[in-house]
Amino acid sequence: MVRNPERRAALVDAAIDVLAREGARGLTFRAVDAAAEVPNGTASNYFAGRDELLAQVTGRIHRSIAPDPAEVTEVMKAPPSRELVAELMRWINQRVTEHRTGYLAMLELRLEATRRPELRAELTRAVRETLDDDIRFHLESGLPGDRTAVVLIYLAMTGLMLEQLTLPGVVPDDETDGLVSALVERAIGADAE
Repeated sequence: MVRNPERRAALVDAAIDVLAREGARGLTFRAVDAAAEVPNGTASNYFAGRDELLAQVTGRIHRSIAPDPAEVTEVMKAPPSRELVAELMRWINQRVTEHRTGYLAMLELRLEATRRPELRAELTRAVRETLDDDIRFHLESGLPGDRTAVVLIYLAMTGLMLEQLTLPGVVPDDETDGLVSALVERAIGADAE
């Protein structure tokens, strides 16, 4: 396999674009080459097969949609409260809009994982690790709410993201902030401060 890290990264980024735009069935080495604007056959020189490419895409998406640690530090200067949790959830929801391609590609990976056991195992590990990190962050930051509240918020926010990415008219944008606030209040409880 060819060892040019910049070219490999460009191919993985192109694969994310293809996955988001054309779905898993459209993710071919030829489509990746075209999206990366490289000669045909380039992607096959960097990845042993589609499974390796999908694994690289999984890791890259998780890194690209993760918030900047400096931004997290800045947001966390506020005192722990239900309102801060709601603000964090609104911030995550905003990131879906800003990183639409990455999130759409992640949805496509989830669907593809239902048909590919190796991808399912890798994606399950990565998403479970991220959820565990989120739970740990929430609890160690002194934010109100227990582990169950964090998981409930995660599940509800995942559903909201799915609607916004696939059927944006189901939940109008002007209702989102209020719904996020209500979600956090109900998941954490009114007297959890």
